[in-house]
Amino acid sequence: ATGTAMNGPADKDKFVFLLFLSGLVTLCFGALFFLPDSVRLKRIFLSKTESQPVTKDAGGEALEDMMLSRSKTESASKDEKVTSSSNQGANTDTSFDYNKFKKCLLKPPLGIEHGKPSDPQTLQRREKVKEMMKFAWDNYKSFAWGKNELRPLTRNGHIGNMFGGLRGASIVDSLDTLYIMGLMDEYNDAKEWVETSLDLNSNGEASLFEVNIRYVGGLLSAYYLTGEEMFKRKVMVLGEKLLPAFNTPTGIPRGVINLGSGTSWSWGWASAGSSILAEFGTLHLEFVHLSELSNNGIYTEKVMNIRKLLNKIEKPHGLYPNFLSPVSGNWVQHHVSIGGLGDSFYEYLIKSYLMSDKTDEEAKKMYYSALEAIEANLVQKSPGGLTYMAEWRGGILDHKMGHLACFSGGMVVIGADDGAPEKRQHYLDLAAEITHTCHESYSRSATKLGPEAFRFDGGAEATATRLSDRYYILRPEVIESYMYMWRLTHDPKYREWGWEAVEALEKHCRVEAGFSGIRDVYAQTVSHDNMQQSFFLSETLKYLYLLFSDDDLLPLEDWVFNTEAHPLPVVRKSFSLQKQVK
Repeated sequence: ATGTAMNGPADKDKFVFLLFLSGLVTLCFGALFFLPDSVRLKRIFLSKTESQPVTKDAGGEALEDMMLSRSKTESASKDEKVTSSSNQGANTDTSFDYNKFKKCLLKPPLGIEHGKPSDPQTLQRREKVKEMMKFAWDNYKSFAWGKNELRPLTRNGHIGNMFGGLRGASIVDSLDTLYIMGLMDEYNDAKEWVETSLDLNSNGEASLFEVNIRYVGGLLSAYYLTGEEMFKRKVMVLGEKLLPAFNTPTGIPRGVINLGSGTSWSWGWASAGSSILAEFGTLHLEFVHLSELSNNGIYTEKVMNIRKLLNKIEKPHGLYPNFLSPVSGNWVQHHVSIGGLGDSFYEYLIKSYLMSDKTDEEAKKMYYSALEAIEANLVQKSPGGLTYMAEWRGGILDHKMGHLACFSGGMVVIGADDGAPEKRQHYLDLAAEITHTCHESYSRSATKLGPEAFRFDGGAEATATRLSDRYYILRPEVIESYMYMWRLTHDPKYREWGWEAVEALEKHCRVEAGFSGIRDVYAQTVSHDNMQQSFFLSETLKYLYLLFSDDDLLPLEDWVFNTEAHPLPVVRKSFSLQKQVK
């Protein structure tokens, strides 16, 4: 009762224990809302992270193997599980007419002469990139065949736990790169492995995002480029396995899914069991094509439902925070980033519009509104004149830009023609300025490779000031922007900048048995991280090859690249891709 004193030592002990317990709960709960600055996504926690130091134990796993602690916001209840009746028939129709599809392309996918440049120096540089791809592939095949990625220093394979038991990530990620480079023996080896050894009946915990962009994207592009029915069959089976992740109260998918059971949950490190903007916002391109190939609208329905919810909820200052609850449909925290956790959501808005043959007016409106909010709140100019995109934390700017955010130069330039006509030159200028800043982050390092993140405060500009931000893991985003800027402006400096990157990769990242990331781009003597990322084969080398090719190799009028650089075709109204199903 109120006002009574504690009765002896026992009550006092209980009180102290309860006080300690309440403090512990408060601390743990608070930790969910104040994540450390190093928490980022899209290729950060998993294979896209700084690899562990090389150890003598050749079987040692990278940091990714420790990052799947989960909050287990399980969707195991009966009302959230996909029933056999709701999912049956997701792949019932396979009458996609590949020949009709090919006739709807404006140009041959591989150009007149596979994009062969007439300039001898450019051709020589392109051949060098092709040699790099063959070297990376041959070593993967020799030492890590069937595993997800190559560890080039220890000459063994890495599996990790990002793909839910799926194997061969480097193989699936490389299919289209090998094909467009004309490395046909290598492509055929990859195709044979996919046909005979890619086992989709896995029962592990997979990142919905990573499986979608790498495996679904890789198989889709391989099918569209080659017409091999096997790729289509595989991708439809895999696509159906991803659907249970959407069985949440809001339809916003959770980040992790067991590909066997369909159980899904949120990342253990994500605020209060939230889903991540760059994850659930980076499904649209692939899922539209899953609907095209299957003649089943369920995939498009799932991603359109995400868009519907995002349009409905209030955006702070027009910005999209990085964390959203799949249960309540409300934002969790107000952290906004064009780098990790947010990046590819914005990329997929403009690309959804372009892939729809410029008919998806909703995507167009969302993209240009978001870009306006980004310019008003995040785009900054340093005292030294460098334009950059800061991060926004509840209204407070963090004057930092991640390597992942360097894709944004390319994003802005591919959308320059379709905004307000009077803003076209402004967008071209903005894209060029951001790309210039990202090039500066490379040129200001000892290795001429860029750090994971760089800052614009404390007197530093375009330079990493924290030891934890100094690594480079073969990332593609800066080169990606060079490629788009070259395609849309033909300013020769972008090819020169691309060649600088080739020379730096060769000097600092090439080792005896492949390519490896490095731990400190500012160190004269490099320390390798012992990981040849699959996205190096899929993105970095592909974008370099396209940079030194003529524009008719995968022309942008016909193809849109997913965020893993897998080309997907523009969906035209004239397609009539499906035979009518009675």
